[in-house]
Amino acid sequence: MIRPHFLFVVTLSLLGLHWLPQTHAQLTSRELFGEKFPNLDNQATGKWWELADAKLKVARDEVIAFAVYTHDRSVLKLTAQLYPLMPDEARQVRLEFQRNGQWQLAATADVQYPGWSAHFRIEPWDRSQDVKYRLRHGESALFEGLIRKDPIDKETIVVGSLSCNSSRTPGPRPQMLENLMKLDPDLLFFAGDQSYHHTQHTFGWLEFGVQFRDVLRDRPVITIPDDHDVGQANIWGENGKLASTGAGPDGGYFYPVDYVNMVQRCQTWHLPDPYDATPIERNISVYYTNLHLGGIDFAILEDRKFKSGPEGKIPKMGPRPDHINDPSYDRKSIDLPGLKLLGDRQLAFLQQWTTDWTNTEMKCVLSQTAFCGAVHLHGTPDNRLLADLDSNAWPQTGRNLALRQIRKAWAPHLCGDQHLAVVVKHGIESAGDGPFGFTSPAIVNTIYGRWWHPENEQPGSNAVDGSALPWTGDYLDGLGNHIRMLAYANPQNRQDEKQRADGFGIARFHKTNRTITFECWPRFASVDDGDTAQFPGWPITVRMEDNDGRTPVGYLPTLRFPEQIHPVVQVIRQDTNEVLYTIRTASNEFDPPVYADVPHSIRIGKDQPSLDFAAQDLTPNEKAASTLTLDVK
Repeated sequence: MIRPHFLFVVTLSLLGLHWLPQTHAQLTSRELFGEKFPNLDNQATGKWWELADAKLKVARDEVIAFAVYTHDRSVLKLTAQLYPLMPDEARQVRLEFQRNGQWQLAATADVQYPGWSAHFRIEPWDRSQDVKYRLRHGESALFEGLIRKDPIDKETIVVGSLSCNSSRTPGPRPQMLENLMKLDPDLLFFAGDQSYHHTQHTFGWLEFGVQFRDVLRDRPVITIPDDHDVGQANIWGENGKLASTGAGPDGGYFYPVDYVNMVQRCQTWHLPDPYDATPIERNISVYYTNLHLGGIDFAILEDRKFKSGPEGKIPKMGPRPDHINDPSYDRKSIDLPGLKLLGDRQLAFLQQWTTDWTNTEMKCVLSQTAFCGAVHLHGTPDNRLLADLDSNAWPQTGRNLALRQIRKAWAPHLCGDQHLAVVVKHGIESAGDGPFGFTSPAIVNTIYGRWWHPENEQPGSNAVDGSALPWTGDYLDGLGNHIRMLAYANPQNRQDEKQRADGFGIARFHKTNRTITFECWPRFASVDDGDTAQFPGWPITVRMEDNDGRTPVGYLPTLRFPEQIHPVVQVIRQDTNEVLYTIRTASNEFDPPVYADVPHSIRIGKDQPSLDFAAQDLTPNEKAASTLTLDVK
């Protein structure tokens, strides 16, 4: 894996960080972001305290608002988020750890401006123990939390999945916070749109952090920004080009690079180092990477960054360049050569990620939005839209390239963005042959409602037996992609916050039996009431192996390994040299499924496939027709 280790100061420069010496005047928004955007982030820039509606004034012992962290590969990365400081206040934050009952200074970090964040990198870091931490600024500001040890010994790893935190409902989220604390996730994943304040990210990020800080402070957190976080209504990043409008359908980023990099710095600096830190066009930073936690390896993708914009590339077939409502259009006519989804760099990352199982028993992919159009009604219940290009359903070729890579690791996908909770099983060549995807509900669903509502109001084939939901089963989305709908949580009444389908998701990774359970909790439910309090259709438990839904034509000889050895096995179709999958076995025996009656080869290893076995010995047969007893070094 490529993991450049630049000097820390060089890394800060690439990320667009600016050190503000204590004696330096605080630059205004116009000076920071240019004449075109004189008020961008102005609630936290220049003489912010003199604004008539200054919103970020707090008592000076409260200037450390919250913190987020992750640790992996012997590195702890922690971001402290501050409220804006006054010109005469210190521009450093101190990080202390409690060791043997005593607080000890571990590091100091400069406060970065704009954005008011401070960043700590501690290495080597021992992941085997809990460590209390506290952040200090000046004489009295204090924020405390816990760096949790890696839960590698836990049988079930619990992930909270959240997105879309509407600013139209400000203030605390007490019921959601209480439920999250009781469910006690090992990892929190916020998939984007932490803020809808668009041109005031520092204000919006602080608002989000204060709402959730009591659950953020003592567990690893993945936060990734989406379109609204960087101030855009939608975004097709197109490798960083300049977009002509904030709606962005021609591709690119609308707001200045320093603003985009500030947003990404505040929300993603604490993630493990990028797989390849090379900036994209105009020096916009990247953050795609992976995180190991508790034996689960999470790939963290940037859906929007490399994706092509539709305007000017495909015919306009709806009220907007990214909306299609002509049922007679040719699905293939908009899947043009050269269009990108994840982009070549991220596909190369995924390909490498699927083969490396170091410290890993199961895998999962995290990103902003869904690899399908699992929505029929947009904005209002009477606005039916055939296809929305602001999702990973388009372009279809790019969508299928991504899903084929994810399928190779038998990994599910968690995301947000769509304001509609669903669990689907993707199809690539045919219905159900791809991985599972779980889109979390909006934390607060006031901005843009969506509904799953087939026009014929009929279930599809392979409908879920006994489901409380009427429209499950196999469908094609408006772009012709196969999806098998397993559950959906439609808003019932968007004027009533308790019927708006606000909520959050939970994914439980059961390592012993290799299953994943998806839970979907309404915002105002109580987890004390058990599974009956979840949205109808949940919980859903799936097998890890079913993330590859292809139908086997046979099996290779049973692979038998020494007791207690669960190696990595890679299966390769010999005539095309295609890697079918790379997985860690759940036991010391494995019957490798294959999908064509041709010779195959396998590679095995402790953490990566490294040992080859002859192709002519491995032709499909019935299960247990023969056995290979193999050693693993």
